[in-house]
Amino acid sequence: MLTRVGTWSFTNRGKVIGLWVVLLAVIFAWGGAIGSSFNDGRALPESGSARGFDVLAREFGGLGAGLTGSIVFRAGDRFDGIDDPAVRSTMQELFAEVGDVPGVQVSSPYAEGPQAAGQINADRTVAFANVSLATDIDQTEAGKVGEQIIGLVPEVDGLQIEVGGQSLAVFKPPSSELVGLAFAIVVLILAFGSVLAMGLPIAVALGGVGAGMGLVILISNVTNVPEFSTTIGAMIGLGVGIDYALFIVTRYREGLHAGMTPAQANRRAMDTAGRAVIFAGLTVVVSLLGMLLIGLSFITGLGISSAVTVTATMLSSVTLLPALLGFAGARIEVTRWRGLIAAGLFAIALLGLGLKISPLLLGAPLAIIVLALGFAVAPLRRQVPVRARKPLEQTLAYRWSHLVQARPWTSIGIGVVIMGILAIPLFGLRLGFSDEGNFPKNSTTRQAYDLLSDGFGPGFNGPLLVTVTADEPGQIQSVLALGDALTATPGVAAVSEPIPNGVEGPLTPEAAQSAASAADAFLFRVIPTTSPQDEATSTLVDRLRTDVIPMAVAGAGLDVNVTGNVAVGIDFTQYLSERMVLFFAVVLTLSFLLLMAVFRSLLVPLKAVIMNIISIAAAYGVIVAIFQWGWGGSLLGIEPAPLEPFLPLMMFAIVFGLSMDYEVFLLSRIKEEFDRHGDARNSVADGLAATARVITAAAAIMVVVFGSFVAEENRIAQAFGLGLAVAVLLDATIVRMLMVPATMELLGEKNWWIPRWLDRILPQIDVEGHSVMDDDELVEPTVADIDSVDSEPVNA
Repeated sequence: MLTRVGTWSFTNRGKVIGLWVVLLAVIFAWGGAIGSSFNDGRALPESGSARGFDVLAREFGGLGAGLTGSIVFRAGDRFDGIDDPAVRSTMQELFAEVGDVPGVQVSSPYAEGPQAAGQINADRTVAFANVSLATDIDQTEAGKVGEQIIGLVPEVDGLQIEVGGQSLAVFKPPSSELVGLAFAIVVLILAFGSVLAMGLPIAVALGGVGAGMGLVILISNVTNVPEFSTTIGAMIGLGVGIDYALFIVTRYREGLHAGMTPAQANRRAMDTAGRAVIFAGLTVVVSLLGMLLIGLSFITGLGISSAVTVTATMLSSVTLLPALLGFAGARIEVTRWRGLIAAGLFAIALLGLGLKISPLLLGAPLAIIVLALGFAVAPLRRQVPVRARKPLEQTLAYRWSHLVQARPWTSIGIGVVIMGILAIPLFGLRLGFSDEGNFPKNSTTRQAYDLLSDGFGPGFNGPLLVTVTADEPGQIQSVLALGDALTATPGVAAVSEPIPNGVEGPLTPEAAQSAASAADAFLFRVIPTTSPQDEATSTLVDRLRTDVIPMAVAGAGLDVNVTGNVAVGIDFTQYLSERMVLFFAVVLTLSFLLLMAVFRSLLVPLKAVIMNIISIAAAYGVIVAIFQWGWGGSLLGIEPAPLEPFLPLMMFAIVFGLSMDYEVFLLSRIKEEFDRHGDARNSVADGLAATARVITAAAAIMVVVFGSFVAEENRIAQAFGLGLAVAVLLDATIVRMLMVPATMELLGEKNWWIPRWLDRILPQIDVEGHSVMDDDELVEPTVADIDSVDSEPVNA
C-alpha cells in the first residue's frame, strides 16, 4: 500500500504538489475565518480548587471565572505617593481608557470601599488595579488585549506603570526555529553533498509543520488546547519532518548509486525507509496519544495537537517527498557552485532573522544575485566535485563499532557512569507551576510582579481563596472562628474579613449580625508569606486542607475549599503525579510489544526500552539542574523554579517516540545484515556504518532545532527545547554509538532469539520491506530517467 502511494505520488508529482498547496490554503483560510480558541485553563475534576471555583461561580457572580491581570504602579520620590494629584489624574485617565476596551473591566484602587483600600500598600507608594476579562475571551485574545493595554500606558517621569498577569503577557513571535533551519541547511549539505538533496527534507518538514499548525488552530475550537502548543508543535514537527525525509532521501540516493532508475529508487526507498518512517511516526503518535490516559482536557489538548503535527509531517514525508523526488530525478546528485553558495547565503539570512541580526539579512538578496549570475558566469555553473564514497569497512563508524565491540564491558560502564551522573538531579525533582517571577526581567509582566512583591510581599502575587458554604444561614460565629484559625497559621501573612454572598464589601464585626441571617456562603482572601511557586506555599495549602481547616470547622456544618490559581496548580500537579506511572507503563509496554513484533526478538526490544529510559532520565536530570536548581541558568536567562508537571509527560512521549526512530533505522539495518550472512559481530558494525552518517546528521539537526528554543522568552518552550536537545544528543551518541553495539556484542546471536510459540502468535510487521535488490532492477539510468542532468535552468 505504502509503495503504491509513493509510486503514484512520484508519477503524479504535479497533482500531489497541487493538492498540498490547496490543502494548506484551505486549512489556513478556514483557520483564519473561524479563528483560534486556545485555553490554558487547568481546572480539575474532583478537586478542592474545582469545588471552590464552583462556589465562586454560584455564590459570588463568577468571581475569577474569566482571565485576569493587573495594572501596577509606583510613585517615585518626585510625587507625594499615589495620592499625588498628578498621579491620581494620570492613573484614573488610564483606567478609564482601559475600561473602554471591549470585554475589559477595571477595579480602581481609587474607588470607594474597603476592597479598593486593599489595593494600596501601607506607605501608599504602590497600588494596583484589577483587570478582569469577559469569560468569552480566550488566551490568544487576552494577549492581544494585553498588547492594547500596554499601548495605552503613558510615559511619566517618576511614575512606573506595569501591566501584570500571565493572561495579559505579550510574547514575541518565536523565531528560534529559523536558527535551526539555518543549521539544518549546513548539516544536510555536509551530509548529502547536494543542495537539492538538502532542500527536499526542509521543504517536506515545512509543508508538514504548516499543515499541522493550521489543524491545531482548528482543533483549539473543539477541545482545550494551550496556546504554547503551536510552539511545541513547530519544534517537534521540524525535527521529525527533517528526520523522516532525511532517511527516505538517503535510501533514494542509495538506489541511484546502485544503478537504479529514479522511479525504481523511489519505489525502493518507500518500501524500506518509507515503512520505517510510518512505523517510527506512528510510535511517536501513539506515545503522544497515550497522554489521553491522564483524563484532563489540558493534557489531552497537548497530546492531540502534537500528534496531529507529527502525523502531518509523516504524511508529508510519504506523499509530498516522492512528488518532489519525481521532479528532482537523478539531478539530486548534481550540485553546482551557484546553488551551493546561494544555499549558504540563505542560511546566513535565516540565522539573521532568528537571532535578529540585521546585517546578516543581506544574505538573501546576495543569494538571489548569485543564482542570477550563475547562469552567465562560467565558474558558478560548474559542478561541485563529488566526494568518493568509502567502502563500509573503511569508514570511521565501522572501525568505531569494532573498537567498542572489542571492549564491551568497558563501553557499557562508561555509558552507565555518564548517564548516571547526569540523572542524579532527577531525584530532587519538584513538580509545580512557575510564576511570573520567571518572565524576562525587562518584560512588563515581570516588573509588575516585582512591584507587587516589593509593595505587598511575595505572597501577594498568589493569593489563596477560601470558600465557605454553610448548611443553613446563621453560622457567622463559626466562619469568624475559621478566619481566626487561618490568621494564626504559620506561613499566612494576612487574611481578609469574610465576604458574605449577597453583600457588597467585606463583613466587619459590626455588620456581622445583620448579614448573618441572609448569608450562607463566605469568601476569605488569604495572602501567604511566600511566592506562588515556593515550596512553602504548597506546604501551606496542604496544611490548611488537612489540618487547620478540618480542626477549625469540626462539627460546624461548613463546607470549606481552598481555591485560586495557586491551589489549582497544586491540585493539577498532584493529579498528574498520581497518573504518571500508568502513562509510563502503558507507553513502555506498547513500545516493547511493537519492537518485539518488528524484530522478532525478546532481548532487542527489552534493551531498547531500558536504554531509552536511561537517556530520558539523564535528560530529566539536566533539566532539573538548570531549570529547577538554577545551575548555569543565569547564562541562559533562566530563573530557578519547579518544573511544570506536564513537562515530564510530554518529554517522555516525544523523546521515547523519537528515540525509536534511531532504534528502528539502526536495528533494522543490523538485522538485515545478520539475516544476510548470519555474522552477529560484523552485522553490528555493518549496520552501524551504514546508518551512522544519516543518524548523526539527523540528530545534529534535531539538537540544534530543539536547542534553539532555549532563546525563547517562554519558559516552557525553553525547557522543552533544552530537554529534547539533550535527550536526542545522548541517545544518538552514548546510547546508539556506545551502549547498543556493546550490548549486542555481549549477547551475540541471542539478540535475535524468540520462543517459537511467541513468534507464531506475534503479528508480522515489516518495516524494511524488500531491502535486497533483484538483479533485474539494477539498470543504468537512461537519459530520460536523468531528465537532462546538465539542464541549466532546472538545476541549482
